[in-house]
Amino acid sequence: MEISVMRTLRTPWRALALAAAVSTVMGLTACSSTPKDDPNSQANLEKLYEEAKEDMMSGSYDRAIKTLERIEGRAAGTTLGQQAQLDLAWANYKSGERVQAVAVLDRFIKLNPSSAALDYALYMKGLVNFNDDLGLFGRIARQDISERDQQAARDSMQAFIQLVEQFPESKYAPDARTRIDYITNSLAAYEVHVARYYYNRGAFLAAANRAQSALLEFQHAPALEEALYLMVRSYDKLGLTQLRDDSERVLKTSFPDSAYLTGNARKEKPWWQVW
Repeated sequence: MEISVMRTLRTPWRALALAAAVSTVMGLTACSSTPKDDPNSQANLEKLYEEAKEDMMSGSYDRAIKTLERIEGRAAGTTLGQQAQLDLAWANYKSGERVQAVAVLDRFIKLNPSSAALDYALYMKGLVNFNDDLGLFGRIARQDISERDQQAARDSMQAFIQLVEQFPESKYAPDARTRIDYITNSLAAYEVHVARYYYNRGAFLAAANRAQSALLEFQHAPALEEALYLMVRSYDKLGLTQLRDDSERVLKTSFPDSAYLTGNARKEKPWWQVW
């Protein structure tokens, strides 16, 4: 009987001791993984984001980039992660790292096709390329335009076109449409300048082909008036009278008051000036 009583007493004692030990271990585990110490906790990520915003506001873009890259990796798939990506693109852009900025935006567009900020991402992509290429026109006037790559301008226009087609009611759409017109006119002026460059050096076939390329790709740009004129002159130099007459007929029909027809065309403008 005594043994039975002792066993009865020992059993709850051991159970209580085990429960206390388990409780202690669980408590220690909980303490070791509190949100305060977890680098991936929402609180810590938001704190990092605030630090990155302060760095961007103060112009410390390099430090902001490092912080935003950490947030992007830890908060992938969340709203905060998306915001970090957009800010990372902006910080790279402001620090002069256009290629990295575009890469981040391309990644955002690919991973977040249904994001509410997709129109902004497309707008920013267009803006980054727009400023990188077209913003340099006046500063590199001494560089031969025939050696310059216009791919950035074309990438910019494509991003703006995608924006206005997918999000015609976006608040960024009106400005995007204005920039599309500007880029179109700039690219057409570029093609005509190259055609003029070839013509002035006696490469008449190359001049005619380049002017025709501008005519086919940019059908409503102001520079097409000169493109047609260069085609007329180039075909005349080549002895291709039928093509010359056809080009002149189009010039007269499209621009009946053209100064090129009367020989009163204004002095050639700088290559970078499109208005």
